[in-house]
Amino acid sequence: MNSRRHFVKSTLGLSALAATSQSKLLGAHHAKGEKWFDISLAQWSLHRAFKGGDLDAMDFAKISKHYFGVNAIEYVNQFYMDNFTPKVVRELKKRSADEGVRNVLIMCDRLGNLGDPSKAARVKTVDNHEIWADAAKELGCHSIRVNAGSSGSYNEQMKLAADGLSRLGDYGESIGINVIVENHGGLSSNGAWLASVMKKANHPRVGTLPDFGNFIIDRKTGESYDRYKGTAELMPYAKGVSAKTHDFNDAGNEVNTDFERMLKIVKDAGYRGYIGIEYEGRETGEVEGIKLTKKLLQRLGGRSNEA
Repeated sequence: MNSRRHFVKSTLGLSALAATSQSKLLGAHHAKGEKWFDISLAQWSLHRAFKGGDLDAMDFAKISKHYFGVNAIEYVNQFYMDNFTPKVVRELKKRSADEGVRNVLIMCDRLGNLGDPSKAARVKTVDNHEIWADAAKELGCHSIRVNAGSSGSYNEQMKLAADGLSRLGDYGESIGINVIVENHGGLSSNGAWLASVMKKANHPRVGTLPDFGNFIIDRKTGESYDRYKGTAELMPYAKGVSAKTHDFNDAGNEVNTDFERMLKIVKDAGYRGYIGIEYEGRETGEVEGIKLTKKLLQRLGGRSNEA
């Protein structure tokens, strides 16, 4: 387990050679000291604390600002589904405004499959998302994050997902909210497939939310997709980016993803929006994992919008 003490010690103890090598690598991709993207915090990073009752989801804006110095947040609808009302949305809006925290998006799950083979089920799923799109609009978010769940053959799922996304995109257009799809298991974690869905949907309000670590197609078999290739394929449609982390080494680098390489892909695609911290590790606690992810992103060009 990497403790804060070990992290600080190892960081301060880096050899001159390592520091020089890192500087050269950074210089190849980013101008020295350049800050080219803003950092947000995905609520899922604290899912164990919220689910366990250690933290109150209504306090998310305050937590993000005062615990982590991050003034932009990404909500998860699962933490508000019980007794969700317009009053809850108004209260979240007030609390974030009081803290000077920007609401970026709402991640939506458990609302049905937008690529369901049944047209009636697809339409119902679109309807289920509309209240969250309305909430996102009220909060001042730019998007809701959705899933492209479907079944059938590769091409059938592509057609079905594109249909459901287009329908929801039409609603998003009517209220000024984007509908962005995360690589989130199944064929959605196949970069080529999801990019093809984007082309087929061909909707100005429909885009992607590339997640650095969600390229596992089948958890039972272990089938996965190359995360760098997949991110590059999804970036032309990206309206958000999720910096997934799990484990860190003593130098403060994520051990599963080469963040230097990944952020170069993101930057070279012309993206300059928010990149969200989404810590999912277990070796390090949620609070420490978020802080380590923030430090890594700041080192590679991230702004946290601290007051």
